[in-house]
Amino acid sequence: MNKYHKSVLLEESIEGLAIDSNKEQIFVDLTFGGGGHSRYILEKMGKNSKLFAFDQDIDAIGNKIEDERLTLIETNFRYFGKFLRLFDILEVDGILADLGVSSFQFDEGSRGFSYRVNEKLDMRMNRNQSLSALEVINEYSENNLVHIFSKYGEIRNSKQLANKIVQCRRRFAIEYSEDLIKCIEGIMRGNKFQYLSQLFQAIRIEVNDEINALSEMLKASVKVLKKGGRLSIISFHSLEDRLVKNMIKRGNPEGIIIKDEYGNIQKPFKEIVKGIIKPSKEEIEANIRSRSAKLRIAEKILTTQVEDF
Repeated sequence: MNKYHKSVLLEESIEGLAIDSNKEQIFVDLTFGGGGHSRYILEKMGKNSKLFAFDQDIDAIGNKIEDERLTLIETNFRYFGKFLRLFDILEVDGILADLGVSSFQFDEGSRGFSYRVNEKLDMRMNRNQSLSALEVINEYSENNLVHIFSKYGEIRNSKQLANKIVQCRRRFAIEYSEDLIKCIEGIMRGNKFQYLSQLFQAIRIEVNDEINALSEMLKASVKVLKKGGRLSIISFHSLEDRLVKNMIKRGNPEGIIIKDEYGNIQKPFKEIVKGIIKPSKEEIEANIRSRSAKLRIAEKILTTQVEDF
């Protein structure tokens, strides 16, 4: 049984790919998850088209759709360009990504993504990797914890938070979510649940190296997309959206302005929709977790030389 969440901004994100059922096209779904977006792409595209989908979570691989046009690959999307080349795919017509953590991952207590369930701290999207939330909380230096909490969680009292955790772990191992919450009970500022969401987000991003992975994926996307190809990306927090916005508006995740010899800004993309697309009131009411979703759609307008990834 597919326990994954209902796909967010499904119609809008797939429409943004400009699928033409009369053409032979190649599309990429970088975050297969429960297969919702992939299934809709398959419905829209032609019988001779191909879809390559990626996910590093073995649970997601179990949701594979039986369709000969689909190739599902178990790996982090930061490597998608290399894997496409293994299939002799150098250019594609559209790339979609639904970033962040699925509802299934949040709700599956054993994965340790949520502060609402008292489970062992884990948060690994790829359960074969060694680094987990347990190591981050119990082994990282105080300075490293400050960096993670301030950069990835935007927590204002990051120094106090990191110091408190270091003090606690000297007395006992912080193994479960309730251990961590009990440790910091007296120093949480503002809304408790918002604070914990920011904290768990910061730890999760560090465990899965999400920002670097997203940056690498975006850089590969501009190389893999053919001229006229579409990029459709859904993000859920400001750190992700900033990188996507920079890629579309500046041509790189860092947001660095690059000019040619005539002083013209080199922009490989044009926005199909100015700014972001947000879920409708009806979608938010039907799926509360969609409320923070932001969709950006862009079209490749410059020809770039295909290079090694």
